[in-house]
Amino acid sequence: MRRTAARERALTGAAVYRGMDQATLDRQYSPSSRVPSLTAYLSEYARLSTAARRDHPVRTGLAYGTHPAELLDYFPSAAPGRPPLLVFVHGGNWQALGRAESAFPAPPLLAAGAAVAVVEYGLAPDVGLDTMAGMVRRAVDWLLRHADRLGFAADRLHLCGTSAGAHLAAMALLPGSWHGPDVSRRIAGAVLLSGMYDLEPIRLSYVNEALRLDEAGARRNSPLHLLPARLPPVVAARGGNETEEYVRQHEQMVAALRPRAAVTEVVAERRDHFSLPYELGARGTELGDAVLTQMDLGGQTEPRGQTDLGGQMDLGGTTA
Repeated sequence: MRRTAARERALTGAAVYRGMDQATLDRQYSPSSRVPSLTAYLSEYARLSTAARRDHPVRTGLAYGTHPAELLDYFPSAAPGRPPLLVFVHGGNWQALGRAESAFPAPPLLAAGAAVAVVEYGLAPDVGLDTMAGMVRRAVDWLLRHADRLGFAADRLHLCGTSAGAHLAAMALLPGSWHGPDVSRRIAGAVLLSGMYDLEPIRLSYVNEALRLDEAGARRNSPLHLLPARLPPVVAARGGNETEEYVRQHEQMVAALRPRAAVTEVVAERRDHFSLPYELGARGTELGDAVLTQMDLGGQTEPRGQTDLGGQMDLGGTTA
């Protein structure tokens, strides 16, 4: 879809998707329309992420591929033995944010005994959606190949994404290698927050000005229609304050997942699209408890000791 096509549809006022005109559809896929200030959230993400990197051992800028954006930050667990890993894939409508603003979910997960990896990937319009999906797969593959050196259990990797990141995480659950290495059978569990899983309405909305999806590309990148018969356990969550289309997409994905996986559905009534990830790993919240239970961390309350970074982390990047 070209920008001019969207503008022409907006001028006519014709129905574009499910009876919605262009302005309504665009508003439905603009989650910031439901919050007072997107800027306030983005500033808080950056502030909390800076604090996470300041207050916890972290290996930054680990290259998982050859593209300049194929970098991740790794927070080792302080727990003994081989802890689980949560891999966090940020949102931003596939065209904003990165590692710098996306470490904020790490502290409560670290406190519970998990390791955390924060993945950066290329953004639209410079990078297409097929390539982004491949990047997330490559990040998972790289982490699994380096599990021993990083110090987490390779059979306990849990992939989490929020918004556009939830879409990319869901794509990594699909078998086959057309988007990159097939990691689908090596993911122990998934956490999908406020995601978009059918991209046909995205193709028809303002978001596609950056993505430039055609009909085939939207179908190829719609995990809702491509799910395999069996999947690992999934926590599927949304905020109580989401647009109707985000609610519909969530409900359709949950319905499609239930015959294929053990699904824990969470609707955090007091949260919106942007505040929901604050509860990742936070004990006493429905989402945090569900995630920790899926990672087999429900009974642990405090980390025991600190992981020594010396000697085992010669993977590039910078220790902060």
